[in-house]
Amino acid sequence: MANILIVEDEKSINDLILMNLKLVGHTGKQAFDGKEAISVMDDFQPDLVILDVMLPYKDGFSLMEQNVFDNIPVIFLTAKDSISDKVRGLKLGADDYIVKPFEAVELLARVEAVLRRIKPAERTITVDDTVIFWDQRTVTVEEVIVDLTNREFELLEVLINNRNIALSREKLLDLAWGYDYFGDSRTVDVHITKLRKKLNFENRIKTVYKLGYRMEI
Repeated sequence: MANILIVEDEKSINDLILMNLKLVGHTGKQAFDGKEAISVMDDFQPDLVILDVMLPYKDGFSLMEQNVFDNIPVIFLTAKDSISDKVRGLKLGADDYIVKPFEAVELLARVEAVLRRIKPAERTITVDDTVIFWDQRTVTVEEVIVDLTNREFELLEVLINNRNIALSREKLLDLAWGYDYFGDSRTVDVHITKLRKKLNFENRIKTVYKLGYRMEI
């Protein structure tokens, strides 16, 4: 898991981001303006920075221009949604640019994508007797390989990456397979049943009443 610096002046948004990062196992540190971000960097070496543009004292673009986060991946998270702002942010070296308002699951997915690029060695996760090897797309239970279909593996990846977060069936369909939802949730239910049985996850994949599912880790 990663140490992540959140530079966002709106406390409610900053706290929400930190809470969601912690739910999936990351640790975080908060800064609420540009000057504080510079000060934090004196004694904190994050793996990733989530950075607002419109900050008091020094804005996010200025921080990037001054190389405050030199060699550290940065995701801009901002209300500035013009093409010119996006292009500027990416040209300044940001790894991604997300426009507010945002969904927590989207932010977490973008965070995971960046971390995969910078931490390729950390591509396994162990849950009880189950080990998931992301790059090889294989899973073992008690050191025995378990055959998963592509769809089962993709659904498992979404559940793991959003662990401890309740996801609706519609969101699971969209994140796992990119489906537009047409009212049929049986696809998710069937695959959840298979994952529970194959991976001994009956007590890990929880049903959330009238919503969907949550992977508890």
